[in-house]
Amino acid sequence: MASEFQRDKLLNMFRAFDADGNGYLDQSDFRALADRWKELPRVRPGSELAARVEAVMLGWWDHLAAQADANKDGKVDLDEILAMVDRLHTMREVVAATAETIFDAVDENGDGRISPGEHRRLVDTWHGERVDIADVFDRLDQDGDGYLSRPEFTELWIQFWVSDDPAEPGNHLCGAVPTRS
Repeated sequence: MASEFQRDKLLNMFRAFDADGNGYLDQSDFRALADRWKELPRVRPGSELAARVEAVMLGWWDHLAAQADANKDGKVDLDEILAMVDRLHTMREVVAATAETIFDAVDENGDGRISPGEHRRLVDTWHGERVDIADVFDRLDQDGDGYLSRPEFTELWIQFWVSDDPAEPGNHLCGAVPTRS
C-alpha cells in the first residue's frame, strides 16, 4: 500500500508522463516521452543513443503494462500504479538498467558527469516544461563536487523509483516532490 509520500511522488511522475492529460497512461504517452528525450543534444535522430532512449521509454511502457494494467485495457491509471508500489523494491535491477541510458542522454558533453545545467535539462525533459528545482541539485550532490557521477546518478535513480524515505535525496532527482496540503 502506498504511503502518502509515495502517492505524492508517483502522482508527480504520472502527471509528467501523461502527455495528453487524459488521466491514464498508454503507449502513446511513452512515445511522446521518448520524443521529448530525443530533443536532447546527444540524442540525435538515427543515433545509437536515440535508439536506446526509445527502447528504454517503450520498455518502461511494456513493463508497466505487464505489471500494473490489472484489467488489461491497454491503459494504466494512477490507482493501478499505486497498487504496484509494494513491488517496486523488487525492480531495482530493471530501474538501474535504465539509469545508464538516461545518464548518457543527459550528459551532453560526454564527460562522464552530470552538471547542474545538465540536471536542469533532465528535469525539464522529464516534465515536458520548466519547473522550479531551487536547491535540488545541492541535495543530490552528496559529495559536494558540483557533479553527479554515473554511480551517484544510478543510486539516485534507484532511490527515485524505489524509495519511500523522503530524506533520501534521489526522491527529488526529477524535481522536488510536491506534497498535498
